Amino acid sequence: MIRLLLAGAISMVVSLFGTKALITWLTSRQIGQPIRDDGPQEHKVKAGTPTMGGLAIVAGAVSGYVISDLIGGIYTRTGILVMLAIIGGGGVGLMDDWIKVVAHRNLGLNKRAKMLGLVIVAVGFAFLVTEFTNVPTTLSFTRWDSPGWELGRIGWMVWALLLIAATTNAVNLTDGLDGLAAGSGIFGFSAFGVICFWQFRHLDFYDNPHALDLAVVAIAMVGGIVGFLWWNAAPAQIFMGDTGSLAIGSGLAALALTTNTQLLLPIIGGLFVMETVSVILQVIVFRRCGGRRLFRMAPINHHFELSGWPETTVIVRLWIMSGLCTGVGLGLFYADAIAAGITA
Repeated sequence: MIRLLLAGAISMVVSLFGTKALITWLTSRQIGQPIRDDGPQEHKVKAGTPTMGGLAIVAGAVSGYVISDLIGGIYTRTGILVMLAIIGGGGVGLMDDWIKVVAHRNLGLNKRAKMLGLVIVAVGFAFLVTEFTNVPTTLSFTRWDSPGWELGRIGWMVWALLLIAATTNAVNLTDGLDGLAAGSGIFGFSAFGVICFWQFRHLDFYDNPHALDLAVVAIAMVGGIVGFLWWNAAPAQIFMGDTGSLAIGSGLAALALTTNTQLLLPIIGGLFVMETVSVILQVIVFRRCGGRRLFRMAPINHHFELSGWPETTVIVRLWIMSGLCTGVGLGLFYADAIAAGITA
């Protein structure tokens, strides 16, 4: 428990002050986020807001993880690999953000280059996990043997690639309002903190010897995002950029894979799923119905804005929805434990 508290506290402090330093540095050099022309007109005033705030999230999480383990714990291969996945996803996003601000345009890396970067991160993570850890290669919901369909090493690596790619893109799509992705990320990583600690308490049942170290990773990410959210809350003084959204997405997917809760992730991250599905439906309807639109704008958070909801109202209501999804996911996880006779 001390390790978890240390990780969260150190990460939050580093991120809190790191984000402020980043705002000052970026502002002094007039490095800011371009705003897309086809977005809500109210967002035009946000042009020039410092971006790449995800650097502070990642730096905070890495600091919290490293220092807490030096003081009160032992590193595990699985925990290190999850943290490397977070750093890798953030690195791909950083390249994308840097191109945007240097070229003064809303598009950074092209789609192929960004996806190639994520593929390298995902395949590298999956290969190292299957090579150097004992993570089961099964398709799982709440534990490795539920439903426990064996995918084999290659199948599990492909599944890991798909999950990381889907989750990073889903978080990236959700990052359209001040604090929306950050707040939702806090819910997601908090859920995995609980799941990992529960698995640590019941090692014989879940067969996850690295669960405590994974809990440290999850709580370190919570602390990093909380420190960043202090400055990212509406009206945002800094955006996380793709640096933050891809790091968060990579971390959530990597934790789901290493805790054997891959199929539980879409429930815990229900808001991210909703945002992604809204974009998919918008494209399908537009192409199949002669240019008609299902929503006023996608992802759906912009639809609510254009329907007259103030931005802060949209953010808070979607946070509530994200919290409810997290609660349902944890409820299903705990219900499975109860059904198996574990209650404490």
